[in-house]
Amino acid sequence: MGARTIRIGGASGFWGEADIGLPQFLAEGDLDYVVFDYLAEITMSIMARARAKDPGRGFASDFVTAVLKSNLSEVARQGVKLISNAGGVNPLACAAAVEALIDEAGLDLKVAVITGDDLLSQTVALSAVGHTEMFAGEKFPDPGTVASVNAYLGAFPIARALDQGADIVITGRCVDSAVTLGACIHAFGWGRQNWDLLSAGSLAGHILECGPQATGGNFTDWHEVADTIHKIGYPIAEIAADGTFEMSKPRGTGGLVSVGTVGEQMLYEIGDPQAYILPDVICDFSDVELAQSGPGRVQVSGAKGRPAPATYKVSTTFADGWRAGMVWFFVGQDAGHKARAYGDAALQRANAKLRALNAPAFDEEMIEVIGDRSSFGDPAPANDVAVKIAVKHRDAKAAGLILKEATGLGLSAPPGLSGFSGGRPKPSPVVRLFSFLIAKDQVPLQMHIGSETTDLGTEPTPTQLPAPSPQFPVDAAKSGATVPLVKLAFARSGDKGNKANIGILPRDPAFAPHIWAALDDAEIARLFAHYLDGQNPRVERFFLPGTGAINILLHDVLGGGGVASLRNDPQAKTYGQILLQAPIPVPDTIAEQL
Repeated sequence: MGARTIRIGGASGFWGEADIGLPQFLAEGDLDYVVFDYLAEITMSIMARARAKDPGRGFASDFVTAVLKSNLSEVARQGVKLISNAGGVNPLACAAAVEALIDEAGLDLKVAVITGDDLLSQTVALSAVGHTEMFAGEKFPDPGTVASVNAYLGAFPIARALDQGADIVITGRCVDSAVTLGACIHAFGWGRQNWDLLSAGSLAGHILECGPQATGGNFTDWHEVADTIHKIGYPIAEIAADGTFEMSKPRGTGGLVSVGTVGEQMLYEIGDPQAYILPDVICDFSDVELAQSGPGRVQVSGAKGRPAPATYKVSTTFADGWRAGMVWFFVGQDAGHKARAYGDAALQRANAKLRALNAPAFDEEMIEVIGDRSSFGDPAPANDVAVKIAVKHRDAKAAGLILKEATGLGLSAPPGLSGFSGGRPKPSPVVRLFSFLIAKDQVPLQMHIGSETTDLGTEPTPTQLPAPSPQFPVDAAKSGATVPLVKLAFARSGDKGNKANIGILPRDPAFAPHIWAALDDAEIARLFAHYLDGQNPRVERFFLPGTGAINILLHDVLGGGGVASLRNDPQAKTYGQILLQAPIPVPDTIAEQL
């Protein structure tokens, strides 16, 4: 403790991330910590199935084989500490693999493991308690179908491991930003009641957690980085003891660090910006300010916090039948009509087979034609389209019928059919997410260093403070022209289970009132009517006065989300691009300067 600033690099945003982040940071030098985030809900279910087949698996193996193996000696030489949730559902096995690398290299590095998040062994008991899904109110799934049950842990156990001299800290399921906040708590001695500081450290972690999404990846103005995507730099946060921090990237790398790139990532998947709930603090990012502090540097300040919740969020994944689908292409006049006719015929044949077998009908069917009917309101037909035909069924063989029948239609289809495939795909399991809350005093935690295990007990549950009142922009001035939103703002979208989150960051705070006025709940519901539940469309909007940003939350919009969905975009990655085409009335004085 006692540091005034620390430098943390964010090297990974998902399991499958490129392995170039850590070498960039080692070449840059002068970093104190490098953090890695590998986990998502679907990742946990994949790892759980792997562990069920082999008790030595169930973690992000590439953290060991691709990231550490070739860089461990330099990590040790520079004294950089590594913090990662690569442990997945088997953090002790992950640690054993890392320790084997350390021994093989003849290095002296201490590995610590945090456990306690994995509640799979308690599935039957949790079911008996009667936990209901925290968003949909559904009952607990059949314990026999459950693949993983993990509480989202916080940062204080990570800080405890660093306090004990750990060079590498491995966790199971923790919130993505906790790997960064844990380093801050250790370095600065922040306490559990330093809520604004904990919120600031969490915000730094949130911006780091998706790697190059903060440095030009998925950026609205992608053309500014198009020529350097191949060598995009991974983000670095230089964090001060007062909670302010600057974002940058390694020298000589591609990409971009600007108010736009950092602001988009700040808004990414946060829901209510005044109540971004984490295990260690309830964050309020509404008054955060972003400033270009130099070339390739952005200053971030103004995060606020309230006491931590009394509960952990627990994510349960469970099997819920099977899905199958294929993508084909049609070229030529009336390509969209041909594609739909082909999809309809394939479904009719498959359904006829099910009836002949006295089997239940498909639970869900979907035909999506990409390129003909645009989400942007352009009705012009296209001469080349992609068509996806997909189904769900309780039985794998029944789901697979659509694959057989669609393929078998090849010589009967309308003209212009083509495809790219090395063989017919196979049905895959539908994995659904079930989230609920559990009291922190029911989740004891442990720390493992070498052969020693330390019981960390349970996390405290402080008294809650009232939430702040939401703020709204001033009324918009009279408008005389209309421009697309992309001229006025950046946007980024993502998912939260079955919800879509769209963050809008004005290019100039003066644009905020006009965007807010134009994109009211009714207009957003209209723009996304083809995705929203037509009977009960649920739209929420939140305003962030610090940046003039708007965060939009669309409920029950992703067909179940993740691999539970048959949609072409089950994670709302394209929703921001759809919204950027929306027309926004503005005064002539603004239109003239664009």
